Amino acid sequence: MTTGRIRGVAVTAAVAVGAAACSAPGGGAGEGGSADSVVIGVASEPDTLSPLLGYGKDGNSKIFDGLLARDADLKLKPALAAALPKVGDGGRTYTYTLREGVRFSDGEPLTASDVVFTYRTVLDPRTNNTARSELDALKSVRADGDDRVVFTLKYPYAPFAARTVLPIVPEHVAGGQDPNTGSFNTRPVGTGPYVLAGWSKGEKLTFKANPHYWGAKPKVKTVTMAVVTDDDVRATRLRSGDLDGAVLPPNLAATFRGDRGKRTYEAKSYDFRAVTLPTGHPVTGDRAVRRALDAAVDRKAMVDRILDGAGRPAYGPLPVGDPWFAEGVERSRDLAEARRILDRAGWKTGGDGIRVKDGRRAAFTLLYPSGDKVRQDHALAYASDARKAGIDVRVESATWEVIEPRMGKDAVLAGFGSTGDPDFGLYTLLHSSLAGDGFNNMARYDNPTVDRALDTGRRSQDPDRRKAAYDRLQRALVEDPGYTFLTHIDHLYVLADRWNGTTTQVEPHEHGFASGPWWNVEAWQPKK
Repeated sequence: MTTGRIRGVAVTAAVAVGAAACSAPGGGAGEGGSADSVVIGVASEPDTLSPLLGYGKDGNSKIFDGLLARDADLKLKPALAAALPKVGDGGRTYTYTLREGVRFSDGEPLTASDVVFTYRTVLDPRTNNTARSELDALKSVRADGDDRVVFTLKYPYAPFAARTVLPIVPEHVAGGQDPNTGSFNTRPVGTGPYVLAGWSKGEKLTFKANPHYWGAKPKVKTVTMAVVTDDDVRATRLRSGDLDGAVLPPNLAATFRGDRGKRTYEAKSYDFRAVTLPTGHPVTGDRAVRRALDAAVDRKAMVDRILDGAGRPAYGPLPVGDPWFAEGVERSRDLAEARRILDRAGWKTGGDGIRVKDGRRAAFTLLYPSGDKVRQDHALAYASDARKAGIDVRVESATWEVIEPRMGKDAVLAGFGSTGDPDFGLYTLLHSSLAGDGFNNMARYDNPTVDRALDTGRRSQDPDRRKAAYDRLQRALVEDPGYTFLTHIDHLYVLADRWNGTTTQVEPHEHGFASGPWWNVEAWQPKK
């Protein structure tokens, strides 16, 4: 998560219900709605629409384009660049030639200086972009005329091309503003297929087709993202026809089976749910407690009962079946081992069944974001499993505004996961240099073996050496877990069946707003 993360809006379910009753986002969607507009119900909205602060950094922004983009299979393809980059100097230089005739939504032409401005601003330490470490390899970026950009790296970085899906912003608009506070954050100008037509915070964002778009003109002329934080309310509005589509948890998506006017989409993902275990807390900071919790949790039961089978047990940050997954780290629930770990560490069972050591009870608070039923269910199941080992986990719901300042001392039912190269998600999750840096390394995890593996994986171009490093990392996390990894979840969506061309990608943690079947909404075709 970054400063520009997508997060739950700080409104209660009651407010969401009120919004549903008195401020419908569109002109009536439903099965008979027009195919040139779509209204999507999402659980959250961005804090900002500026790529300079992290918005759209992994692609799929409807307002902006990167030099490259990803297709349905996540393969890189040219976007603002005319072709894939030319790589030179042993992997230390990447040269891009810009596509001809691209204009921003205000009609001004795209030039190499816009690309340079974007990357230099993101790298500027005065810019509040907590994803800056993702561009650690970048030494410099310069324009070579109006249509060529040259990136020079400090060291060969195998996945650098995939970093250039970063959206490009216009220097002539954003260059005269403070990137942290300027109006560009809420009134963006980009090259993408849509422009922002309106944003009612906490209610909806409306996008209109960009008349200056360089690609094929979208058949869907208007896209509205209705912000509905409560899962049940989102499902109700979809059923009533107020929404064309929505992201839904498994139990609610299942209620639409058999609805002939709607289709259900299931997207595999790198998105995992985990409990952060702050090392500064007197209980969760004890490695024995963290290992016992890892052994006590019943991951398979969570997949079966909470996700209705729409997911997989998470044995670490990478999903089973991923090419980078370390074979052999799979593990079943072992309550007996959890109890042995605590016994050996001096945590003795007290009169109420909760462990005690040096007069301190094995107890801590676990926070989860209000309105997120899937996280709530994970948190309650986790607390139940922990109690069987003698650990008291007190579950508490709160808004992200309340959770954020408490992340350093209280556990959080968190979600993370990035598609593409393992460096993209693991470095910010685990490297000690990012401990407490916003939503990076929320657990304040510090393990030298893991740090060395992350550095090797980032700096090496040898696939075998990188694979060995990430294997070491995953095995180290079993011995010294900074998080209790629970499940990798499938993302479920329900959408009115009025368009051709709808599909899904393998998705990152952030989903619903830019991912889902509407990741390529500009390419949809109305059904005849």
